Amino acid sequence: MTLIAFDALTCVRGGRALFEGLSFALEQGGAALVTGPNGVGKSSLIRLAAGLLFPAAGRITGDVPRALLTDQASLDEELPLVRALAFWARLDRAADNVAAALDALALSDLADIPIRLLSTGQRRRAAIARVMASRAPLWLLDEPANGLDTAALRLLETAIATHRASGGAVLVASHTPIALPDAAAIDLSEHLPLLERAV
Repeated sequence: MTLIAFDALTCVRGGRALFEGLSFALEQGGAALVTGPNGVGKSSLIRLAAGLLFPAAGRITGDVPRALLTDQASLDEELPLVRALAFWARLDRAADNVAAALDALALSDLADIPIRLLSTGQRRRAAIARVMASRAPLWLLDEPANGLDTAALRLLETAIATHRASGGAVLVASHTPIALPDAAAIDLSEHLPLLERAV
């Protein structure tokens, strides 16, 4: 089953075309790793997939629930971690999944600590836990390894592998190497507009 498909996609931001002619699809259990230099449109592609931006040309199909990870975790700074996650999990009708997400990311011991007191790496793991707890079949991860040490990166990789094994799919934009076995490689520098390629 196809969870999301991109057909001849063109992305324009600020009047400038970032990439064009991009086509690929993600099936159940699939993964795609989006790479390319800064400014090529990696984050824009993630936002297009989330429905936060609209393509200048081409189309995106697929209507499964999606969970988005960006630099903004949108977790209430004053709430304890477990309550901040539970707020979003209730909206996703997945409140009973919070404990498992905390455990998977080695955050259970921090459950009662307010978000504002967490370190950068802990906040990043908390944001990933929010995605995990959502039960969304499609994860959209923008630079998920930012702020993670080696041990936390392994936890992220394990979480992604578990999600894929259960039939989920992931679209990952990253400049940091992440283990994604059998992932489709999407190098946006290969989809630059013709004028950009000629420079």
